[in-house]
Amino acid sequence: MVDSVVKPAGERSGASGSGGRRGRASTSQFGALGLNLADPRVEASVLGLLDTVEVELRASVSSADPFVTEAARHLVEAGGKRFRPLLVALGAQFGDPTGAQVVPAAVVMELTHLATLYHDDVMDEAAVRRGAPSANSRWTNSVAILVGDYLFARAADIAADLGPEAVRLQARTFARLVHGQIAETVGPRADDDPVAHYLHVIAEKTGSLIATSARFGGMFGGAAPEHVEALAGYGETIGVAFQLSDDLLDIASESVQSGKTPGTDLREGVPTLPVLYAREADDSDASSVRLREILATGPLTDDALHAEALGLLRESPALKRARETVRSYAEEARAQLAPLPPGPSRSALESLCDYIADRTS
Repeated sequence: MVDSVVKPAGERSGASGSGGRRGRASTSQFGALGLNLADPRVEASVLGLLDTVEVELRASVSSADPFVTEAARHLVEAGGKRFRPLLVALGAQFGDPTGAQVVPAAVVMELTHLATLYHDDVMDEAAVRRGAPSANSRWTNSVAILVGDYLFARAADIAADLGPEAVRLQARTFARLVHGQIAETVGPRADDDPVAHYLHVIAEKTGSLIATSARFGGMFGGAAPEHVEALAGYGETIGVAFQLSDDLLDIASESVQSGKTPGTDLREGVPTLPVLYAREADDSDASSVRLREILATGPLTDDALHAEALGLLRESPALKRARETVRSYAEEARAQLAPLPPGPSRSALESLCDYIADRTS
């Protein structure tokens, strides 16, 4: 989720594949994100932290067994946005970002995230992840599951060095991730509101880990308790907003903008927010009625029906309503930053809110 925000240093430097050598982070990775780091000192601090995290990530997944090391490094080397370490780095700016525990905290968050990707690819029967063969397709489902377990274990091991509170928070975050995946797998119950259920799943699966990332940054940077709580609230809300904006991009954008073929979720029968809004709408115009008819058929594997539904969705009131929902989450995230002291670090976090609103237009 939230998978096309920040390019890693390896992609920026032209490295690719599991043998790619990652270059230093640069300000170009923030351009695609819309992140505004106006203060050179804050920019240098964040970039330096992310560089160190890359080194420590590779060291943390090494094993005495070369095969385990290769499989565990598979997604590390494939790249990714490093959004969670970025939130740790930004949260730490409200205290001392040079604190010895900030980088390990960021590594814990990214390892936890990577572990979920190994498991997700097995559940989704995915063949590709981040432009490379998924671990389950390269090896087997069993290997992918076990490597995911190994990464969870490594994250817990590193968290133990950060203290009991870090272990507790990482475990509770992991529990929320699992609850979210179960809720998504089982689906809404008969008396559940499908939209509320979907938003709950996103908060558990995506928002929870981003919230803990921002919290860890504040905690291990030594920020004031009220600032740590503000960061955590912001992290959860901005995480939900990013995932919802991805839902919209899957429908509204061209492939060159979103990084994937438009309507992928629609073709696979994934009920994202615009689809849920379209399903529950009672608009009686011909386009809305026809759209509901098509969506009721399930996954749209027929090219003609898929193209028709995509066109109808792009012009539908449901897409407009979904945009308004995303903007409301972005504004809520901005409001949660109010307890933080004004300055370039808070402005950087606010710029993410602006980016979300703009990318869904």
